[in-house]
Amino acid sequence: MSYEPLMYMHLVTVGPAALIGIYLFICRKGTAIHKSLGKIYMVLMLLTGVITLLMPAAIGSRLFGHFGFIHLFSLLTLYAVPAAFLAARRGDIVAHKSSMMGLFIGGVLIAGTFAFMPGRILHSWLFGAV
Repeated sequence: MSYEPLMYMHLVTVGPAALIGIYLFICRKGTAIHKSLGKIYMVLMLLTGVITLLMPAAIGSRLFGHFGFIHLFSLLTLYAVPAAFLAARRGDIVAHKSSMMGLFIGGVLIAGTFAFMPGRILHSWLFGAV
């Protein structure tokens, strides 16, 4: 599959996940809506993690001609989502919160910031080709 369809699939999964993640941080925890939206968030983030692993690194050095530094966030996502889910199932809310915070900060905020750097497609969309 070429880069462009993967990029759009990534945006379709990570955009709503980011919005849901923000809501989950500010809403009351443990409610039915928190649990329902949390499951949707986790599925969207898992899909994001898989999709981004399929996308070749666009900037910087590459391992095996494909993987770049940015793919570490994909691995973070694929680890943090199951870890958070299992922690919540065990009732270990501290571990669940820690995994979710790491996922949101690393997988959404930090990786998202990299997506807006010069040379990236989102940067060119927002600021024009520079």
